[in-house]
Amino acid sequence: MTFFFTADTHFGHEGIIRMCGRPFASAEEMDEALIANWNSVIGPKDDVWHLGDFAHGAHPARILEIYRRLNGRKRLVIGNHDRKPTLALPWMEPPSHRALPKLGLRCGIVLDHYAGRTWMGAHRGSVQLFGHSHGRMPGNSQSLDVGVDCWDFRPASWDEIQVRLASLPPLHSPDHEPEEAVEEEVPEAGPRP
Repeated sequence: MTFFFTADTHFGHEGIIRMCGRPFASAEEMDEALIANWNSVIGPKDDVWHLGDFAHGAHPARILEIYRRLNGRKRLVIGNHDRKPTLALPWMEPPSHRALPKLGLRCGIVLDHYAGRTWMGAHRGSVQLFGHSHGRMPGNSQSLDVGVDCWDFRPASWDEIQVRLASLPPLHSPDHEPEEAVEEEVPEAGPRP
């Protein structure tokens, strides 16, 4: 079993092709490519976290058909385009706006549709994965866009994500510097003039 993460498939959404410069002539062509790419890396027993915007504008029957064709044990973090037909799909657990899965990894993980400047456990090395930005939000060594526009229109494995995170600059947040950071001594203030 392997963990995979993805976001922003926008199944059925003709407009996303133009908005994001996706290399497809139609929503149908895009859907078929996304399904094929998904199934080329995900097996039936793999766990997949979809971080929102699964489908947009497609008929509910088409959304269900696409869902059933996708390999893996699927979970959803709700995105801004996820409506009742998507939320009603037979996900492994009820969709939520944020997930803090216990995956047995060496670090904590926070799954969100939207990128955050900081998140729970960031100062302890936890990783935040997100979507929504379609590759326009730069990542850092602890935060990464896992949307299909950043990963050749397919889900990314945890191993691939770790490699990409390691290549990015470190997280710098004035509120939450890593716990192992050494505090500098601040000289005492002298008398005011």
